Amino acid sequence: MAITEYEDKIKDIVENLDKEEFIFEFLSVYSKIAKSTITKLRKGTNNLSKVPGEYHLKNKLYFKQVSGDTLQAFTDLVSKISQQNVNPRYIMVTDFKNLIARDTKTQETIDIDFKKLPRNFEFFLAWNGIEKADFERENPADLKAAERFAKLYDTLLKDNERISRHGLNLFLIRLLFCLFAEDTGVFEKDIFTNTIKSMTKEDGSDLNCRIQELFEFLDTKIRPEDTPAWLRKFPYVNGQLFTEQHTNVVFSKKSRNLIIEAGELIGWDKVNPDILGSMLQAVASEDKRSHLGMHYTSVPNIMKVINPLFLDDLHEEFEKAKGNETKLNNLLERMRKMKFMDPACGSGNFLIITYKELRRLEMDIFEELGKINNSTMYVPTIDLGQFYGIEIEDFAVDVTRLSLYIADHQMNLELKRRYGDYLRETLPLHKVGDIRCGNALRLNWNEILPHEKDDEVYLFGNPPYLGASGQNQDQKKDMEFVLGKVKGYKKLDFIAAWFYLGMEYCKETKARYAFVTTNSICQGEQVNLLWTPILKFMQIIFAYQSFKWANNAKRNAGVTVVIIGISSRNEKNIEKRIYSINNYIKKVKIISPYLIETENESLIVENTKKTLNKLPLMSKGSSPTDGGYLLMSDEEGKTVLEKYDGINDILKKYVGSKEFINGYYRYTIWIADDDIKTWKNNKFISERLKKITEYRDKKKGTVKKLADKPWKYVSQGRFSETLSKKNRTGYNIIVPRVSSENRIYVPMGTVDDNTVISDSAMAIYDAPLWLLGLLESRMHMVWLENVGGKLETRYRYSAGLVYNTFPVPELSTRRKNEIEELIGNILDIREEEGGTLAELYGSPLAAKNPKPMNPRLLEAHKELDKVVDRAYKSTDFKDDNERLALLLNMYSEMVNKKG
Repeated sequence: MAITEYEDKIKDIVENLDKEEFIFEFLSVYSKIAKSTITKLRKGTNNLSKVPGEYHLKNKLYFKQVSGDTLQAFTDLVSKISQQNVNPRYIMVTDFKNLIARDTKTQETIDIDFKKLPRNFEFFLAWNGIEKADFERENPADLKAAERFAKLYDTLLKDNERISRHGLNLFLIRLLFCLFAEDTGVFEKDIFTNTIKSMTKEDGSDLNCRIQELFEFLDTKIRPEDTPAWLRKFPYVNGQLFTEQHTNVVFSKKSRNLIIEAGELIGWDKVNPDILGSMLQAVASEDKRSHLGMHYTSVPNIMKVINPLFLDDLHEEFEKAKGNETKLNNLLERMRKMKFMDPACGSGNFLIITYKELRRLEMDIFEELGKINNSTMYVPTIDLGQFYGIEIEDFAVDVTRLSLYIADHQMNLELKRRYGDYLRETLPLHKVGDIRCGNALRLNWNEILPHEKDDEVYLFGNPPYLGASGQNQDQKKDMEFVLGKVKGYKKLDFIAAWFYLGMEYCKETKARYAFVTTNSICQGEQVNLLWTPILKFMQIIFAYQSFKWANNAKRNAGVTVVIIGISSRNEKNIEKRIYSINNYIKKVKIISPYLIETENESLIVENTKKTLNKLPLMSKGSSPTDGGYLLMSDEEGKTVLEKYDGINDILKKYVGSKEFINGYYRYTIWIADDDIKTWKNNKFISERLKKITEYRDKKKGTVKKLADKPWKYVSQGRFSETLSKKNRTGYNIIVPRVSSENRIYVPMGTVDDNTVISDSAMAIYDAPLWLLGLLESRMHMVWLENVGGKLETRYRYSAGLVYNTFPVPELSTRRKNEIEELIGNILDIREEEGGTLAELYGSPLAAKNPKPMNPRLLEAHKELDKVVDRAYKSTDFKDDNERLALLLNMYSEMVNKKG
């Protein structure tokens, strides 16, 4: 049930009070208390108390209806329950003017005006199996605000079909500011809500006029003498929040009531602007509304970006400056001059958290200065004008400004709590820096936040993730606009454009930037395409290696990301840091674009047609390009084998990645040139060949040229060549080109000469069995994960980028035999355990519904890993990053030898 549903149901009970029915109606709000249980309580059959006006529901509630002194009645009831040695979860006493309740598990007690019971519904959520501590972690004030906002938004849209969306959104932003202001001391307590209740008609017909008068007055600095009394109580706001002309809105009784309820039922002093902003944006974006708690980033994740980018440095400088007034004032001056921009700011989460953290550090500095000079004069220097952003949705821009105003007031209140009476005035509002509505990839960032060579400017954020194949036409044009000069840019993820523009903005200056990104830009072909131009001017100064980027919501959807911090090469002697998934921090001299320590940051694995490792040739499997007439299903193939004698000589199994992993195969016609005379008059074969000729005749190039040889595969791989070899001793190895990233190992294997490997897989023909063992090892998986890149999120295998570049040490005959024995054992276990490779290898790394890998198979792979690891290094590897670092160094040596 949504938060607002609890409140609304309890509000209805309170406003239409039936004292005799109250406790039954109240219990019925909490859906996990069965209706039958409540019916029995009403009849008295399960009421353990026989005293009139008392209801004792075992383990759940002891309730007493009283008249007179509720506190004394509550105290007496607690004492009575203690003597009876019973343990109801809640004790409740009310005279319907006041209500006192205790949670016997947490020992928390509420003593409230009975009318305020709807606002305290969460106190009793244990009846629904939700502990209050867990509920509070879900940020109930923010959810409550967003849910009520959603109801109001939908009601206003229904009543104002022709209203401009911008005008409606702006009204709602201003409304939310007023609600927040009256609840937190910016305005007089409850002044806005009480004005709506007392100064407007119940049907809402005159509400728009009052709203228009109020909004215009809030933007009026010099107040006319004839101002109506009800308006004079409102202060001047400024900050340009109320400057734009109000768009007329049609209000109804329902929308008016929803506004009043928002003022009466929501504790606006408890909202978190960084979270609320994202939730409000989700409300106004219909495609994002499915779950209001899914669209904000957790504070700890934001801190992972801003801490290493600048905040850690400021805190370190503060520690060194303690006791030194000059150094502390210099630090304040430095902080005052700093500028911050999020070029994909959404609803401003990163800007808000940064502002709060800087204000808190500023307070710590004030406190330290106070110890030195006994001063209690604290003049804040951090200002909203230091904060900038770019966002493509105009409503999100307004939400960002609102959220920053709220954050500013909250920090002023925090300042007051720390230093007594001192309070920086929230009003008039301080002007926020340029929060620009527009396409960040088309705007000139330096026009929005101009900076000189030595200015301390920081860019940060979480730009949108979109793979090359997921971009729409407009986004592809944006990519061309930004990256058109970068060779192969069409293969880059959308987020690459932000990294490139960050380089253009920061190069040859002291400005720095750090973005959250999917780890794909540090894998595969994208490494060379993106990082080669960036590293000409920039350097990676910190990196968080791959981790799940999740939000605070209960049903959060994590995506694997990295965080990369970058500065100009002009900055020398920077202490660089790598943060691993277990929060281990490693200080290094150089960080590779693969996000590991390196001696050569420009070392990037490049696609090559020639093997650098002396391994047998790998090629794509065979491709018929036949219109489907050389191929047939398993069932069709078996029917043909039964019907035509001797056709098994030209009918082979046909297996690609999908078939191999999922344990099935198709059939294909495979006729050698020398055998075509034998089969061309066969009715079944001749009909199929005729259709292939017709199909290929309509094509171009090589395909059309082979129209008169319809039995031939357009691309045969090396299969024909392999079949023609005599005295072969090797195996035909199949390597899926695409495989799930949720598996610990990519399932590979061998097929016989009666099986054609399709071009959806890679093939190594006549290969030694130890090679399969090498490819199935953890060492090779690390290379594939980092160098091979991904197709969407799945592993993508290629000969040129993965296999041909894979570093292989000198292997002794003994080592090869060991590997061969262990991979043979793995193949035996697969056969003995039965099932498909998809079932045997499972999806143990899946975030949702992980399926374990077969335990016998997993242990066999681990044994193989140990032996292969020893071939590379005599001692154990600490982790995969150490494996990758060694492999990259070996790759560098291979490249240098070839050169």
